[in-house]
Amino acid sequence: MLKALIIEDELYIRKGLLAMITSLNKEISILGECESVKEAVVVANACKPDLIFLDINLLDGNAFDFLEQTTNLKYNVIFITAYEQYALQALKNGAVDYILKPVDIEELEAAIDKAIETKIEVAQEQLQVVKSEMIDRKKEKLVLRLQEGLQVIEFKFLTHCKSDKGYTTFYLNDGKSYIASKPIKEFENQFPEKNFMRTHQSYVVNLSFVDKYDKNGYIFLKSGEKIPVSARRKNDFVERLLNQ
Repeated sequence: MLKALIIEDELYIRKGLLAMITSLNKEISILGECESVKEAVVVANACKPDLIFLDINLLDGNAFDFLEQTTNLKYNVIFITAYEQYALQALKNGAVDYILKPVDIEELEAAIDKAIETKIEVAQEQLQVVKSEMIDRKKEKLVLRLQEGLQVIEFKFLTHCKSDKGYTTFYLNDGKSYIASKPIKEFENQFPEKNFMRTHQSYVVNLSFVDKYDKNGYIFLKSGEKIPVSARRKNDFVERLLNQ
């Protein structure tokens, strides 16, 4: 009997998935249901599941945050996701099974049968490929969770970010901008170190779009945007700019 855990932030999908799994009469015991990375990590460490039904996007992060925080455990995974090309390509390259929403019971059954037949060691190798793929893709893209849905930002088009009162605005070189309800520090470690720098408490800048830096401590982007550089970051910024 496989011990399984459902990790999905939408209640109706969790309950629907549970009902489908139960109706298939497979040798699976559902240990519990979780809606966030934080909750899932705690439950997974306590229950040590053999199989996890894992949504890509969760309340407080994503599936890959969960995978990174449970490397001490050995389990197989069936990903449950809406259509997101960047994530699906990584799953395909890792030969990891996934099911698109809305969940189809025949696809679910096929994925479960495959998971039952796949040895944990093989599953872990497949997951490692997926994690490596996603780390590489993180260098190219950032996914923002906005009120209206998810927004993919390609770093090569991101000119700068500005944080204000717990919100961060992302500015693109085509004039578009997107506001996320998190402070800039929540995103800072996701920017590629090569081109991006925190120049001020409220700003992160893509050095590729810098036009000039004046003696008063301001950056001027190619778009004309004026951005401050804090005194304590001035020397680091000048050095980075000279070595671009």
